[in-house]
Amino acid sequence: MGDVVVPEQDTAVVIPAKDEADRIGGTVTAALKLPGVDLVVVVDDGSSDETGRVARAAGARVVRHSRNRGKAAAMETGAEAVRLLDEGGEVARHLLFLDADLGETAQAAAALITPVRAGEADMTIATFATRVKLGGHGIVVRLAREGIKRLTGWTPSQPLNGQRCLTRAAFEAARPLAHGFGVETGMTIDLLRKSFRVIEVEVEMAHRATGNDLRGQLHRARQLRDVGRALAARELPSFLP
Repeated sequence: MGDVVVPEQDTAVVIPAKDEADRIGGTVTAALKLPGVDLVVVVDDGSSDETGRVARAAGARVVRHSRNRGKAAAMETGAEAVRLLDEGGEVARHLLFLDADLGETAQAAAALITPVRAGEADMTIATFATRVKLGGHGIVVRLAREGIKRLTGWTPSQPLNGQRCLTRAAFEAARPLAHGFGVETGMTIDLLRKSFRVIEVEVEMAHRATGNDLRGQLHRARQLRDVGRALAARELPSFLP
């Protein structure tokens, strides 16, 4: 067999964003320079600032939710926008999901794209080489990690990392996505159960740390709730034939 021929441009970046006007421009600019990327879709998830305008000025296609609908809904919207743009084309683009606040460090996502484009993985998950210690965050991480291990036998090091590249087929197999912040946990479990190849890739990325103030505590509470729901929804099916 000959070498696999990789189309020159075959990957779209989807960036869910809410009130990220200060960083989204840098993230989009870096994403547009990634290998294989010819499309960046920013889903403005009910922002009250200039997130959409800044993203569009940086070169992104922007889709807006009139109200905040959460991360999973924004991912679905972005992926659907890519699908519509792919209609009539020869290739269904791979999907690279990135957080809006990565800034110029988004350029490190090239390492996530390469294994998917080469056919070596169906989904890659980033592991940040430099971790930011966040108060209370470890509880949610442990819940997700132990739940994934219990339900699939695989132990991820950073189960909640949202920087992921996957084939269109893998994305469709993971639908419907788990709600809100449970989306990463649910996606990992669903794809592993369906025998898709999932690997972690270390990258040099950084994003804004979640603080320990009231806003940060509320964010972690929502994460805990959504990850718990994603796991609970997948517990019963694991015992069925």
